[in-house]
Amino acid sequence: MSEVPGAVPPGLLAEYFSSIRPLVSVICISYNHERFIEASLRSVLKQTYPAVELIVVDNASADATVEKIEGLLRESPGIQLIRNTSNAGICRAFNQGLERARGKYVIDLSADDILYPERIARQVAAFDRLPGDYAVVFGNAAFIDENDRLLGYHFPVDAALQATVPVPTGWVFREILRSYFVCTPTMMMRKDVLDSLGGYDESLSYEDFDFWVRTARDYRYHYQDDVLTAKRLLSSSLSGQFRQAGNALLDSTLAVCYKAFDQCQTAEEYRALAGRIRWFIRQCFYSHQYELAFKFRELLEFMEPPGWQTSLVLQCCRWRIPVNGLYQRYSRWQESRRTPVRLEV
Repeated sequence: MSEVPGAVPPGLLAEYFSSIRPLVSVICISYNHERFIEASLRSVLKQTYPAVELIVVDNASADATVEKIEGLLRESPGIQLIRNTSNAGICRAFNQGLERARGKYVIDLSADDILYPERIARQVAAFDRLPGDYAVVFGNAAFIDENDRLLGYHFPVDAALQATVPVPTGWVFREILRSYFVCTPTMMMRKDVLDSLGGYDESLSYEDFDFWVRTARDYRYHYQDDVLTAKRLLSSSLSGQFRQAGNALLDSTLAVCYKAFDQCQTAEEYRALAGRIRWFIRQCFYSHQYELAFKFRELLEFMEPPGWQTSLVLQCCRWRIPVNGLYQRYSRWQESRRTPVRLEV
C-alpha cells in the first residue's frame, strides 16, 4: 500500500502518542505456551491505546513457543524478546522484563491470557482520574478453557456484565489477607511502586500474594467494573498447581504470611490473616505437605488458638492420611459442572 502524501509514518505516530500519553509496558512471561502465545501477544498488538511496549521473556521453552514469538517479531519488530537458557522462575523472569520497561504503568501478562482491545485504554483512563496513592487498577475477567470457550467469570455478572457481588476497593489490606479476590491478570500496576519494592521477590515460587501484601498497606486499589481480560484455566495454571501433591507454592505462601503478620496493625487484620492461615493448613493436608501444616500452625498460634476444626485437620496430618487423589477428583468434578459456551476472543 502506498503512503498517503503528508501522512505521519506509523512509527513516528506511535512516538508522538507516547509523548502525550503515559507509556504502558506489557511484560509477558512464556514457558511452553506454543498453542496460546500468538493469540496472547496479538491481543496486546490490537490494543486501541497507542502507547504500549511489549516485552516477552521466554523461560527456556522446549516447544515451539520461541518460533511463534519470532514469527510475530517479523511482523512487529518493536516487540522485545528476552530468551533465558534455563527456567528462571516467574518472579525472576518478570524482573528481567521490568528492568527493560520504560512505562509509567505495567501489566504482567501470562502467555495464555487475552487482553480485550479496550483494556489498556480504559485502565489508563481510570488511573488518570485517581489520586496519587492508588497503585493498582484491577477488574473482572472471563474464564476460558483451552478452546476459548467461556466457563464463567471471576466475579458473577448480570446481563450487562456488571458484577453482582460487592468487590473490595480502596484500602484493601484486610481484604487481601482474608481472601483471594483480585484477579491477577486484570491488574495494571504503577511501575514506580514496583521499582520501590525491587520488583517481585525472587525467593518465591509465585508473585501475586506477596505483591498484594507489600503494597496494600500503603497504597489503594481501584476496582473497575469491566470485563476486559480473558483468563485461561488450564491444569498447569497456578490454581491447578496448588492442588498438586508436594507443590512448592505453599512454602512461598508461608513466607508471605510472615510478611503479612509483620504488617498487621489491628485486631481485625490479625483475625483476617488467621482465617486465611486455617485455609492454608487445609491446603497442606490436601497436598500431603503435613510438616508444613504445623509450620503454619506456629504462626497461627501467635494470633489465636487453632480451634477444633483446624486441630482436627492437624491431627489428620499427624496420621498422614492420603487424600490428594480424592481431592483432585473432587476438583475435576467441580470443574466439569461448568457449562462452556463459545467465546470469540
